[in-house]
Amino acid sequence: MVILATDLEYFFVEGPMEPSPRALSDEGLHSPDDMVLSYISSMLMEDDIDDKLLHQYSDHPALLQEQQVFAQILSTPSFDSNNGTINLGNTEWTEGLLQDVSGDTSKVDLGFSKGVDAVRAFLKGMEESIEFLPRDNGFIEDDLLNQKFGECSKLEELKKRYNRSVHLEEVGKSSTPMMVTEELEAMLGELMLQGYDTCTRDIEKLRIAMTDEVEKTEKGSKTTRYVVDLHTLLITCAQAVDANDWISAHELLQEIKQHASATGDATQRLAQCFLKGLEARLMGIGGQLSTFLMGQGPSVMESLKAYKMYVASCCFNKVTLNFNTMTILRTMTGKNKLHIVDYGLRYGFHWAGLLHLLANREDGPPDVKITAIGRPHLISFPVEHIEETGHRLSKCAREIGLPSFKFHVITAKWEAVCIENLKIDANEVLVVNDLFNFNTLMDESVYFDDPSPRDTVLNNIRKMRPDVFIQGVVNCLYGTSFLSRFREVLFYYAAMFDALDVTVPRENKQRLVLEQDIMGQCVLNVIACEGKDRMNRSNTYKQWQLRNQRAGLRQLPLDPKVVSTVRDVVKKHHYHKNFVINEDQQWLLQEWKGRILYAHSTWVADDSFAP
Repeated sequence: MVILATDLEYFFVEGPMEPSPRALSDEGLHSPDDMVLSYISSMLMEDDIDDKLLHQYSDHPALLQEQQVFAQILSTPSFDSNNGTINLGNTEWTEGLLQDVSGDTSKVDLGFSKGVDAVRAFLKGMEESIEFLPRDNGFIEDDLLNQKFGECSKLEELKKRYNRSVHLEEVGKSSTPMMVTEELEAMLGELMLQGYDTCTRDIEKLRIAMTDEVEKTEKGSKTTRYVVDLHTLLITCAQAVDANDWISAHELLQEIKQHASATGDATQRLAQCFLKGLEARLMGIGGQLSTFLMGQGPSVMESLKAYKMYVASCCFNKVTLNFNTMTILRTMTGKNKLHIVDYGLRYGFHWAGLLHLLANREDGPPDVKITAIGRPHLISFPVEHIEETGHRLSKCAREIGLPSFKFHVITAKWEAVCIENLKIDANEVLVVNDLFNFNTLMDESVYFDDPSPRDTVLNNIRKMRPDVFIQGVVNCLYGTSFLSRFREVLFYYAAMFDALDVTVPRENKQRLVLEQDIMGQCVLNVIACEGKDRMNRSNTYKQWQLRNQRAGLRQLPLDPKVVSTVRDVVKKHHYHKNFVINEDQQWLLQEWKGRILYAHSTWVADDSFAP
């Protein structure tokens, strides 16, 4: 998704992820369910219960008759869930046909078919019973899934798979206080003082590396290989998962695994990324795994390196920040005080570039104040990290000669932030900024009351009466249906992975971090989670346009000079020809091969609006 300097969306992609209240519950506290399970467990450990019952009724005729059938079943070596075959010594039962391995059905004891029918009835009954159990049921995870698949059935096993091995000497994870090393401090300082210039210097290096990779590919093996339509396989697997067809889903997952690769072409990498989400959803542990991964992301150093690679290869961030900066500079004409309210600010590199331009303004540098709106309990970027960003921005302001700079942090639910919290001066220019973060606000699919948190935030922005509200949105319709959401997300990320595949070499380590760790975490959350556990709810720019208007906001026309400038930026830095800038209904659109990925617009309060 979008990697913004602002917060790398973790980095970009669909903005910050806030764990659900259920995911934040204290594991040390025992719920009534825990006590019940403990009691049941203690009962099951009493091995002598079965012995007592068998001793008491061992001679009962009905019991002896039933034992004969199940004794034959228990004596069978195994049931192979991969091909649906029950192995019975020299006898196999597959697809409802009982036959001898040699093919001679006459040798088969047809009296045993009664036992086979019992096995079939048991398996069918187990599948039907699953329908009445909750998705996150612990018994399903530990027992039924383990019987069905024989692998990856427990959350702890999945954690080991997704938790990459990181050496102890590496920079700390995002879930712990930022460990500042000399290398990390140098990179943060470089990005803060030089902004995108330090990223765009790598464009030529990537171009040369890609040229070398293409030449090696052309000179390499030209033998044809078996081609699999992974997109179709992924969609078919999603249909099986949605229908709770456990066996078919497992078989499809195994087939996808054979062709998916984190280091292959764009489609193979995409399949590897989506595979994790399908597995987690099938097992009903999406919320737990997503919360776990939020604390296991790449180190700060890895994230910054991936961010620089992304900016050098894709024009999305460069266009976004040029659009925002030019809009603010135009609004500040003849003004001496600027107040920016930024929802979801993280590292703040994009504001450093604006501070440089303001400090060298012909009218003289203005007074600048930034209010960062953060989220409470955000695992991936806690309030302490936002405060560190404020210290770096303050240092940057002093070094470039900006006389007055203030930085404030508000940590609260975004729908609770209103004009009274901002301490607005009467003669300051107020700019409200959202870069791809409002898609994390819950909508009507979760909150049935009117208005939803999404509408509440927009209504509060209207009451702030900003000089300009700058909005950037991820243009993707997730919807409420799992299958429609899966298809939309698949096609969206297919475009993203394709853009990276033609601009970044496949062996690039930062690309692997970006695709499988950063984007992968967002994909898993969208695919495997529902309700409040699902953090990303993207809409199209046209849907946002209608929602903004209903909230009493009036859209401003696009400035032709801004549109012309961002197009020149794409050409100047020689970004790939398939990156296209377009316009529609006063929105600036960013496309890749005709697919609209991001959209930008500006708004003010509508004076004629009657709530």
